[in-house]
Amino acid sequence: MLTLESDLMRTIDWKEESNSVVLVDQTLLPKEYRIIECKTLSSLCEAIKSLRIRGAPALGAAGGFGIALAAFLSGARDIETMTRDLEIAGKTLKSTRPTAVNLSWGVDRVLRAISDAFDVQGVRDIALQEARDIAEEDIATNKRIGKFGAKFLKDGDTVLTHCNTGRLACVDWGTALGVVRSAIAEGKEIKVIACETRPLNQGSRITTWELMQDKIPVTLISDSMAGWVMQQGLVDSVLVGADRITQDVIFNKIGTYSLSILAKEHEIPFYVAAPVSTFDFNGWEGSVKIEMRNPDELRFFGSEQLAPKDVEVYNPAFDATPMENVNAIITEKGVFYPPFLLDEVFV
Repeated sequence: MLTLESDLMRTIDWKEESNSVVLVDQTLLPKEYRIIECKTLSSLCEAIKSLRIRGAPALGAAGGFGIALAAFLSGARDIETMTRDLEIAGKTLKSTRPTAVNLSWGVDRVLRAISDAFDVQGVRDIALQEARDIAEEDIATNKRIGKFGAKFLKDGDTVLTHCNTGRLACVDWGTALGVVRSAIAEGKEIKVIACETRPLNQGSRITTWELMQDKIPVTLISDSMAGWVMQQGLVDSVLVGADRITQDVIFNKIGTYSLSILAKEHEIPFYVAAPVSTFDFNGWEGSVKIEMRNPDELRFFGSEQLAPKDVEVYNPAFDATPMENVNAIITEKGVFYPPFLLDEVFV
């Protein structure tokens, strides 16, 4: 019998005693599970930029808690000054990961909420409560996504996934891996093939670790093996998350586009699981800035040098998968099929 409810801390939370943000440092996994405390906005921004906290839904919570943290740190004595402080903090937070829309969504949601405050303490109270609401809603949202998505997985299926879309990418439960968890909770036997997800190996370091924590069968492959395992008939479906969904494409961890082409070639269904907060209803592929990562992520693996230090490096964090490669988008509002008319779906 699989145990799906983990005793581990939520990926990100608020520490009442010190009015700070606490989170799982994902850069240390799988070697070490450590909780770190962010007492300043700069430390939280560093944690976001360095991927100590990552994953679209988790970043939404980080954006919300970041504004709450800024509110408690602000020495403003009037609402106007504090609002200005928080707007500046919001811009700083958003700049850390520009492609991931949930981060901006979390920031903006809390900034909108504080407009109801009557005094400085009210701003702090409202900001913190709204951030906590974002975190609580994320768990419920992911479980609804899991319920809708579980119907696509049959007993005995093997799912190929990319990057990390589990509870460590969210506050808890997960999006694409949440679908796997929900299917298992229904009594189905599901296996997972996890791509390593170079260059930072979120698949090998994080996905395999958390699935093994829950005793969910998982096999690790290198990214370049995906086509072969599909050709060998070892994959029943591909299930990924998303960092931003526009009218025409799915932005997700680099390598997702390649998987969609391979899945299409081998007639394997390709599903995207993501909350509505990941949708950018006004965006198109050309309107979104793709985050470029540090070249040393490819030149080095940890402290180990893998390439000449002065070699030219191209290191985008995300790619764009066209909608025609997607069989279904699974959200907390239901499942949507092509053609995807996003401006009509959620009206």
